[in-house]
Amino acid sequence: VTGKGMTPPEKTPFPSERIFMDWRQKRRPGAGLYNLGSTCYLNVILQCLTYTPPLANYLLSRQHSRFCRQQGFCMMCIMEDHVRKVLYSSASAIRPRAVIRDLKYIGEFKPDIPGDAYEFLRCTLNAMQAACLSGSSHLTIFSEETTIIHQIFGGFLRSRVTCSNCKGVSDFYKVFMDVLLKIKGASSLATALEDFVTPQQLDGRKRFKCSKCKKKVAASKMVTIHHAPRVLTVCLGRADDKTSRKLSQVVAYPEFLNLRPYMSDLAGEPLFYSLYAVVVHTGHSCLGGHFFCYTKASNEQWYKMNDVSVESCDIHTVLEQQAYLLFYTR
Repeated sequence: VTGKGMTPPEKTPFPSERIFMDWRQKRRPGAGLYNLGSTCYLNVILQCLTYTPPLANYLLSRQHSRFCRQQGFCMMCIMEDHVRKVLYSSASAIRPRAVIRDLKYIGEFKPDIPGDAYEFLRCTLNAMQAACLSGSSHLTIFSEETTIIHQIFGGFLRSRVTCSNCKGVSDFYKVFMDVLLKIKGASSLATALEDFVTPQQLDGRKRFKCSKCKKKVAASKMVTIHHAPRVLTVCLGRADDKTSRKLSQVVAYPEFLNLRPYMSDLAGEPLFYSLYAVVVHTGHSCLGGHFFCYTKASNEQWYKMNDVSVESCDIHTVLEQQAYLLFYTR
């Protein structure tokens, strides 16, 4: 087996023993968020990140801002301030002004133009990752994987390519912060995950250059989760690849998920995750519509968060949604 892409980190900017997976303080849910134009896509991601226990614990401890020397835009400082405001506010809703003000630094977003929640999540995590690394020169890609953001959301995928000619195996590793699943024809999250790890044939134009055979050959490629993240974020891809129309089918998802069947090492102990947030998209088109979310607060209760509105609900309601994003924690 030849392997590419996995090297142990040279530095450890953030020690994993300082990551607390359970809420350090229990309280009622925090404030709702005003929609400042077409900002529901942004509100749902801010709420889901606010109720991600290890991230919230870290941000509430102010460990970042106490040592931050960044001039101008810093996504970690913005999120630290935002999470404190939401969770400690006596108001029923607040305006996420700092996030709106710096939207152009986060990604190609404008407050008055509808955006995509998944894209905003990816851009926000990238901006937080960049903030963690600012001031740290000479970091390799492998040291980047040890920031608090990667320690919480990051994992490794393994692509195992088997040559049909010599049966030689080549492994390639890639960092991931979320898993994007195709859902066409999938009735459940389990089915979509099974499709994700089903071997694909590489032939025709997609043939693989085998280092042993010294030529392009037909091969099979199997992707598995090699190193599981502490927090698993799943996007159920609702845009049809060919037509870009929205796929509105119901995809069943569980409150508790065992990730072991989709791992490189199938023989280990079950690896259980618990659902703590769900983003829902309503509307017939992926380009418009409305986003709202369900989150589990530190008091273990579920709440529907729809811009300014924060309403208590039960797990049965949460599990009956046409989900777009699913957030699971170990």
